[in-house]
Amino acid sequence: MPVLYDRLLKLKEMFNSKFGSIPKFYVRAPGRVNIIGEHIDYCGYSVLPMAVEQDMLIAVEPVKTHTLQLANMNSLYPDFNTSTKNIQIDKTKPLWHNYFLCGFKGIQEHFGLSDLTGMNCLVDGTIPPSSGLSSSSALVCCAGLVTLTALGMNLSKVELAEICAKSERYIGTEGGGMDQSISFLAEEGTAKLIEFSPLRATDVKLPSGAVFVIANSCVEMNKAATSHFNIRVMECRLAAKLLAKYKSLQWDKVLRLEEVQAHLGVSLEEMLLITEDALHPEPYSPEEVCRCLGISLQELRTQILSPNTQDVLIFKLYQRAKHVYSEAARVLQFKKVCEEAPDNMVQLLGELMNQSHVSCRDMYECSCPELDQLVDICRSFGAQGSRLTGAGWGGCTVSLVPADKLPSFLANVHEAYYQSSDRSRAPEQQSLFATKPGGGALVFLEA
Repeated sequence: MPVLYDRLLKLKEMFNSKFGSIPKFYVRAPGRVNIIGEHIDYCGYSVLPMAVEQDMLIAVEPVKTHTLQLANMNSLYPDFNTSTKNIQIDKTKPLWHNYFLCGFKGIQEHFGLSDLTGMNCLVDGTIPPSSGLSSSSALVCCAGLVTLTALGMNLSKVELAEICAKSERYIGTEGGGMDQSISFLAEEGTAKLIEFSPLRATDVKLPSGAVFVIANSCVEMNKAATSHFNIRVMECRLAAKLLAKYKSLQWDKVLRLEEVQAHLGVSLEEMLLITEDALHPEPYSPEEVCRCLGISLQELRTQILSPNTQDVLIFKLYQRAKHVYSEAARVLQFKKVCEEAPDNMVQLLGELMNQSHVSCRDMYECSCPELDQLVDICRSFGAQGSRLTGAGWGGCTVSLVPADKLPSFLANVHEAYYQSSDRSRAPEQQSLFATKPGGGALVFLEA
């Protein structure tokens, strides 16, 4: 807490010099690391994240005008102001202030308010951007809670998470809700199994003899700036529809792979066998998808695909479905091992993490050479398991490291990966650090 207290003081001082006044309150929302369960939340499946200590912190002063003034402690992010009566979010440019506007607009629309009071806000973030630790969602959540607090309204944590998950889509990211859920529902000292429809969180006690270490590949990937992420969402949607059609379900109503399993009432293992029968490993063209579903190209583009995936020429449906069903099974297995706590618990959890990375790399194709290299280095220096975390295509790895090996692990990984010239410029503490489960979003009132 002393570090947080120092940051609050610095934020207050900077706020005063920027706006000539004192903040009325502060809001904190944490980033997260997803331990296992990659790219399956938007398919309807449970995930297993924990909040990290790195966060977004915003100092706030509601004002009498209708102007929203946003400033950032980091000079890389320029000031922004707009009228609260006309919130415009530009999907073509994922600029930092647009994430704040997503949270603001989500609360505004939830309560059906057109006439919102203005605010002066100063943002301080310690989550490395585009690292897969959810800096953008933490900002959306922080902004949602800022707006709610400024209005003097109340919502449950679950309602806030659902509103913020929905409102982040204003920027064009078709995410599933994990990042927003853990930001609000996290509790210190425990990871969470997050389940959807309805949203709920269950404590998962992590092994005491090992620590999770985050290592940043220093390759940046912004989800909203690239079509990779949304193409995967659409491939999963198409795979769900083809599997539903194969099993004579009402395929036009199906959006997620989990819905197919629920309608059929079968296990994840059986869904993997059905995928083998129903889909072929060769990529599907839009024309073949249309033939399978009995629809026109026009219907595919306008009724199923999102605007930024309408020109995609190949869809790897078999590979994506195989990843999702096997990864969903690994999440449940991970939770079971944590509950049963056998003697070889750390080894078993590590194996599940390693399997997850292989699936992300080979079936979901969301890794990159640097992430694969970093995972190999982490394993060679004593990690029982190591995998990419977050959307992938850059960002971070998470490794499970026996506690007694931690000092040598950190030193060896630092030397092997970060000593090369282009990476040695990355701020040390943001590149490689051990972490423990942190708490969720909070409001601090100015005394």
